[in-house]
Amino acid sequence: MSHLFYITKRRLMLAITFFSIAGAAFAQLPETDIWLFKLEKKNGKYILGNSVNINNRPGYDNQPAFTNDGKSMLYVSIKEDNQADVYRYDIKSKLHTNITKSKISEYSPTILPDESGFSTVVVEDDSVQRIWIMGFDGSFMKFANDVTDSVGYHTWLNMDTVLYYKLTEPHSLHSLDLKSGKDAWLCNNPARAFRKTTGSKFMYAIKNAASMDFRIYDPALRESKLYATYGSLNEDFTWHPEFGLVKAEESDLLKYNELTKTWDILFSFGSLNIKKISRFTFDLKTKQLAIVNNL
Repeated sequence: MSHLFYITKRRLMLAITFFSIAGAAFAQLPETDIWLFKLEKKNGKYILGNSVNINNRPGYDNQPAFTNDGKSMLYVSIKEDNQADVYRYDIKSKLHTNITKSKISEYSPTILPDESGFSTVVVEDDSVQRIWIMGFDGSFMKFANDVTDSVGYHTWLNMDTVLYYKLTEPHSLHSLDLKSGKDAWLCNNPARAFRKTTGSKFMYAIKNAASMDFRIYDPALRESKLYATYGSLNEDFTWHPEFGLVKAEESDLLKYNELTKTWDILFSFGSLNIKKISRFTFDLKTKQLAIVNNL
C-alpha cells in the first residue's frame, strides 16, 4: 500500500540537504574529518587504496560531494570564526579553495543534475534557512526557494523533481514536481538520506524506535514497498548502481544482499582508527570513495 498522497502547496523552487544548525548550535557540531580513498576493481572485487585524510585538523569538515568529472570535491568547513563555508578540494593537486567566502553560512553543497553549478542552503543573519543556486566560482546566481524556512535535506531525481526533508513536527519527507507545483507527502520520521535508484524510482527510510525500514517508491505506480530493515538508527545510506543498498554502521559500510536478505560488510575502516562513519559518497565512476569520520 502506498504511503503517498498529493497535497497542494506553494511552489518550491529547490530543496537542499542540510543539517539544521544555526547560531549558538555551532558549538554542538561534531569533530569530523573527510577521508578520501581510491577504488580499484581486481578479480571482480573492489579494493580500497591510497587513503588520505584530506583535513586532519580539529573542527568540522563534512558533507562531501564529488563533482561529476571526479576531479574535485565540494565540502563544508567551519573554522575558528564559526563560519560555515563551501570549499573545493582538487584531488590531483590536493589544494583546498574557499569558494563562498560570504559573511553568512552555507551548508551541504549539492551538484545540480545539469552540472551548471551547485545548490546550498544559506543560514542568514536572522537564522532563516534560504536556498540558493551557486556557480562553481562561488557566485550567488539566484534565490531558489520561495518557502523560506524549515527545509532540511534534499536529493534531485532530475531538474524538475526534488525530494526534500521538511522540518515539520514530526519531520516529514516530500516529493515536489517543480513544473506542476504538486507537492507529495511521503512519510513522517524519515531518515536524512533518500536516493534515486533505477529509472524514476527512489529509496527512502523510515525511522522506528530502534530500527529503520528502507522502502522503494515507484512514481509510475504511486506505490511504496518495503525493501529492507536494519536494527539501528544510523541514517546515512546510498543506492549504488552496482552494489545496491549500502549503509554506514560504525566503522563499516554494509551492503544489503537482496537474495539472502542479509547485510554483508562491503568495506571496513576500523584499522584506520575510523570509529563512526556519519556520511559517505562514491564518485560517479566508482573510482573514489569519500567518508566522514566522527572523531
